[in-house]
Amino acid sequence: MINRRTFGKALGLGAGGAVAAPLAGPAGAAQASAVTGRTAFPPLKKVRAGLLEIGYAEAGPAHGPPVICLHGWPYDIHSFVDVAPLLAAEGYRVIVPYLRGHGTTRFVSPRTFRNGQQSALALDIIALMDALGLEKAVLAGFDWGARTADVIAALWPERCKALVSVGGYLVINLEANLQPLAPATEHAWWYQYYFSTERGRIAMEDKDKRHDLTRLVWDTVSPTWNFDDATFERTAAAFENPDYAAIVIHNYRWRLSLAEGERRYEPYEKRLTARPVITVPTVTLDAERDPFTVPGGGEAYRDRFAGPYDHRTLNGIGHNAPQEAPGAFARAVIDADRLR
Repeated sequence: MINRRTFGKALGLGAGGAVAAPLAGPAGAAQASAVTGRTAFPPLKKVRAGLLEIGYAEAGPAHGPPVICLHGWPYDIHSFVDVAPLLAAEGYRVIVPYLRGHGTTRFVSPRTFRNGQQSALALDIIALMDALGLEKAVLAGFDWGARTADVIAALWPERCKALVSVGGYLVINLEANLQPLAPATEHAWWYQYYFSTERGRIAMEDKDKRHDLTRLVWDTVSPTWNFDDATFERTAAAFENPDYAAIVIHNYRWRLSLAEGERRYEPYEKRLTARPVITVPTVTLDAERDPFTVPGGGEAYRDRFAGPYDHRTLNGIGHNAPQEAPGAFARAVIDADRLR
């Protein structure tokens, strides 16, 4: 159990502002990584939700205000293993689901197309909320999870009480994605292009090659995070899901217009093409050492957020922001919930 004194120290109460000072610099990354691996989730739960049976972790009081934390690729629910108890100590009901194709989440029907497009993942979370009887929740995520939360906030704002999005506005515009980016950015996306080849698909289906590829991604996108082998292996177990390779390959090929989506999602994707403004209270986080962080301190996407808003930079932190800086991430969730 985390008491309030421990909680306050972990969060760095009163930090706020543009920079999460208590976790700034390489020392901050080491402080964050020191707690990783000592905590664990309670026994996981499952619920039938739309096309899936979703596996999820839950912490905190059953009737507390709900927070849904959404992981990215190549990660899993353990990105939030140190965030969840901090939020639970403040009375939140924290729900951390495995996204489709990950961990204990399974498709109900073998005939369902293994689709990784953005609106499909967003509707999975809407279905999860319906299954759990949640009218709305604070949504917080990074990578795929931030995109999923952004899509829900944009298309179904009535279901999103507040938003925490690492990387800002991550809604995909397929037409814009056809245009080349800066060479350094393209270099960081090497695996996206690898997955567009049959060699990439075969690698993702091969257990050993998948293991080494995802470990390489961890090493390169979080250069200051001193995680140990056990921390990676705990997450890598989620990649043994039978649909993992299919979902990952479709997701990245769809982004590049190399794979088609499904007709059922066309109305949502058409609306997302217009880059709809997000009006719910939002805190955006930029991880300084994340190679995918857009320069400019959030200015590149500031016009996409029209409601109460705050932006912060996590100094010395890489791509897996909630696991590298759990205190700063939890603080952002609490502050987003209080924005007016």
